[in-house]
Order: sequence, then structure tokens, then C-alpha cells
Amino acid sequence: MMKDHVRLMQAFFASGEIIGRKKLQKMIYIAKKLSFPFHEKYQFHFFGPYSEELTLRVEELCNMGFLTEQKEKKSGYIQYRYGMTEEGQAFLDAQQVSVMRNLESCLCDLNTQSSRFLELVSTVLYFEGLEREALVDKIHIVKSKQKYTAEEINEAFSYIEHLKTFS
Repeated sequence: MMKDHVRLMQAFFASGEIIGRKKLQKMIYIAKKLSFPFHEKYQFHFFGPYSEELTLRVEELCNMGFLTEQKEKKSGYIQYRYGMTEEGQAFLDAQQVSVMRNLESCLCDLNTQSSRFLELVSTVLYFEGLEREALVDKIHIVKSKQKYTAEEINEAFSYIEHLKTFS
């Protein structure tokens, strides 16, 4: 089993249940940006940073029976709910690796946030090389449909500073 699969399993172990594909994508991206060793490649997509590699790894782990993926119908769309199976837990136990220091706290914190907010946070991190004013302008351009307020954007910057205490 590849190390990246094991790291992803550790993320599910640390997080417990994750509700939503978008939320999962953003949680792993943000953890990666905080220097946790996730190696998936990301591109900017409709909902912010997106990794096809991560999608494929999750699908593989589901196919191996290590993760469950439950579909739920929600007013006009399908939401996915992910969790680790007993087989997944046994597999992770057999790897004899401990969850990375501070990763569990970080992912649990991220998992309490809405996917909409994590979309904003991950977008800020994706464009972090820009000056703050240019970054805010970029958010208003690439995320115009989300209509993020100045308060939400400031909250995202503050939350990123909070998250840096985990890395």
C-alpha cells in the first residue's frame, strides 16, 4: 500500500466522519498548505482547489473496503458521507504508524467548519502569494457567485492564523 493512501487513512481516522466531497477536498488541501505531508496535486476548479489524485485515492480506498461512501439526497443534490470501516481500521493498525503530531487536532477543527467557509479558506491559501488587497479582489472575481462578505474574508484570514498553530 502506498504511503499516500496510509496518510489519507490517518486523516479519516483523525477526523472521524467527513460529510461532503468538497469538504474532504478542502480539508486535505488546507492540511497540505499547513505543511502536513499530503502530496496530492491540486488545481483551481469551480469550488476552489481540487485534486483528481485525492478523488481517485478515496475511490480506491472505498473499493478496497477501507472507507464507506454513503450517498444522501439533499434538496436537489447528492451529498456524500465518508467514514472508516472496521477493515480500514485494522489495515491502519497493521501499518503501525501513529497519526502525525497535531494532525488530528487540525483536521477535527477543520471538520467543524462549513464547506462554504473551507472553500473560502482554501481559496485564500491558493492565492496566498498575492498582496492582501489583490487577493481579496481575486476572491471577488473567482468566487463572485458565493458573494463572500468582507467580514467572512477577514474571518478566513484569522482562521488561517489560528490553523498555523497546529503546524
